[in-house]
Amino acid sequence: MKPILALALISLALCQTAHGARIETIAGTGTAGFSGDGGPATQAKIDNPFGVVRGPDNALYFCEYTGQRIRKITPDGRIHTVAGNGKTGYTGDNGPATDASFNKPHELRFDRAGNLFITDMSNNAIRKIDMTSGVITTFAGTGKAGYSGDGGAAVNARLNKPHSLQFAPNGDLYICDIGNHVIRRIDVKSGVITTFAGTGKAGATPDNSPVKGTPLKGPRTIEFDTAGDMWLATREGNQVFRFDMKRERIHHIAGTGKKGFSGHDGPAKQATLSGPKGIAIDEQGNIYLADTESHSVRMVELKTGKLRLIAGTGQKGDGPDGDPLKCALARLHGIYVDRDGSLLIGDSEAHKVRRIVW
Repeated sequence: MKPILALALISLALCQTAHGARIETIAGTGTAGFSGDGGPATQAKIDNPFGVVRGPDNALYFCEYTGQRIRKITPDGRIHTVAGNGKTGYTGDNGPATDASFNKPHELRFDRAGNLFITDMSNNAIRKIDMTSGVITTFAGTGKAGYSGDGGAAVNARLNKPHSLQFAPNGDLYICDIGNHVIRRIDVKSGVITTFAGTGKAGATPDNSPVKGTPLKGPRTIEFDTAGDMWLATREGNQVFRFDMKRERIHHIAGTGKKGFSGHDGPAKQATLSGPKGIAIDEQGNIYLADTESHSVRMVELKTGKLRLIAGTGQKGDGPDGDPLKCALARLHGIYVDRDGSLLIGDSEAHKVRRIVW
């Protein structure tokens, strides 16, 4: 088969439905808790997994929102604790990450050097783990909620419940400072923080509006595509936007702004979303959403602009492995397109990490 035809067939399979796909559990028993380190991840208890990401060491990392830990699944399927002592707090800076305490870690990403960055939401901070030494430090935020510090060092700035973070192609770090309804940017070379988008107050985001001076409504999660454009899902706004980074314009992609679970196989702009809290992009440019309050994975097909249902029933539950459309999910938060094209999911209140394979 010619490579172009093969790619087209793969894209078609991904874009039409989840038919032929399979969902499987790769971590967690379905019961909240902490157990199993050193053993098979599927036999371990985990506690409210949120963000998921593949690390440079080929392990799968995820944060436990109420477990107050960062854990990883190594390629042999075993689970290990990377950071967190399981206690709620804000301690441990300049020491071993395993001795540190967190307060509701939401998401995690790696920088180019292989260091791990975490949004420590209720500590109003971004924390960094040097993966060579294992030492944790605060990279941004003072620990106190607020909106200050633009133009100065990120460690002296105040954030307000940061949720999501992502590195741009040039290495700069972007943060969904959701409590302030803004996206903030940290120049990784200078450490200086600025406001990239949002006005500090919630508001409507019109199509084709300028990045500067346009309100956002609950900027929850961001991702960058291969062209370097930013994609944003808004939690309270129930919409998806693309930021043209060269022209500095915002384009409306999905969601009417009303909360709901409608519009499958129709235009994404006319569909209703329900508090999306995770976003990921595949090689074909399709946009996957962890649509948390509808307990589903939904996808915007780039070529047609249509919305597809990929996984979940629309009802909260802990469904069986097998057909993704028959597997109930429970307020999923994290979503990540893996290197092999499979889709990783932090199925939060089912206390499992799942994977969809095509």
